[in-house]
Amino acid sequence: MARLYTTDLTVGYQDRSIVQNLTIHIPDQQITTIIGPNGCGKSTLLKAMTRIIAPQSGTVVLDGKQIASENTKLLAKKMAILPQTPEHPSGLTVGELVSYGRFPYQKGFGRLTKQDYEIIDWALDVTGTIDFKYRPVDSLSGGQRQRVWIAMALAQQTDIIFLDEPTTYLDMAHQLEVLELLQKLNMEQGRTIVMVLHDLNQAARFADYIVALKDGKIVKAGTREEVMTHDVLKQVFHIDAVIGRDPRTNKPICITYNLLKGEEKHEKTAYSVPVSAAIYR
Repeated sequence: MARLYTTDLTVGYQDRSIVQNLTIHIPDQQITTIIGPNGCGKSTLLKAMTRIIAPQSGTVVLDGKQIASENTKLLAKKMAILPQTPEHPSGLTVGELVSYGRFPYQKGFGRLTKQDYEIIDWALDVTGTIDFKYRPVDSLSGGQRQRVWIAMALAQQTDIIFLDEPTTYLDMAHQLEVLELLQKLNMEQGRTIVMVLHDLNQAARFADYIVALKDGKIVKAGTREEVMTHDVLKQVFHIDAVIGRDPRTNKPICITYNLLKGEEKHEKTAYSVPVSAAIYR
């Protein structure tokens, strides 16, 4: 039994349901990526699973308890979330921002302890941001700032970390830097990572488990090989994709695709071809 799962989860805003009757089990100590077209409910699902918004019906269960009735500080010791566009008060230094991750553990007047400072420095060190500790957050580049936000999430010392499009607005090098960091945290520390990604090839490269959504419903959930297929991508994104193998990782990769139009979608056939390693040199 997974530590974290949903049962018949329906989530929306006012009278409109965005996510409908979803039952998902999040694999422990693995990287799960949620993919799907814009507006399909990816971010809404993450918000419901982290209690940012309440579901219209259904449940989210963590460690055998519904999170709706869980103590807030206790829940914050188990899961952390990095939203799509995190905001912080102006004038904060990197160290001050990361210290916010210790909030669930503070008592009394909320003063940081020696242990808190040790954990903050550890989180900065792991994310490669220790040299920025006394710099203003506003002075950092996009990639540096994203790593600092991840450091804050790490300072919470949670087993589960949610990230909503952590590579948004980053260039290719910084995207890879952030994803490799998350992979390292998963492999070396056993953190369960749940994130929304738009890039299919990044999802296939870094995720152990992929959930493909469309119109608030699961089209396919499974391993990268089960989800990164011509038929699944056709149903989810309405594209005619050519799927091959990455010569460096041997994982599925979308080589190219066309947008399906009209009746063409009924005439296309599945493709699966090898990719020349020369493409990546």
